[in-house]
Amino acid sequence: MSPARNPKNYDFIFDARDQTLGRLASQVALALRGKTKANFLPSRTTLPHVLVKNVYFLRFNEKRLKASTFWRYSGYPSGRHEKMAWEVAQQNPQEVLRHAIWGMLPKNKLQSRMIKNLTFYHGDEK
Repeated sequence: MSPARNPKNYDFIFDARDQTLGRLASQVALALRGKTKANFLPSRTTLPHVLVKNVYFLRFNEKRLKASTFWRYSGYPSGRHEKMAWEVAQQNPQEVLRHAIWGMLPKNKLQSRMIKNLTFYHGDEK
């Protein structure tokens, strides 16, 4: 699926309807990094803005998500909180997609800047 161009605010728009998690996440990660443009430089700080719409219609593989866990740590003893990825996907599929895209971005100082240019939208209007 190639992204649609939008001249207003976003450089790329992806429709997540009937897409699988990993394939969509890899396409969005490439677009966030700027690798789909001809003037790509790895250290560029002017990054494209990406919109992903219809995230609630994203297809998940139940068996694969039940095998993985999401966890966070508060910093205190026994402060690790775990949830199955399948539970998170049922409550908030945007968080699962954002986590997958975050893992596909390069681990450097630009990673947090790149993820800030990612926007989720539920609907078809934009």
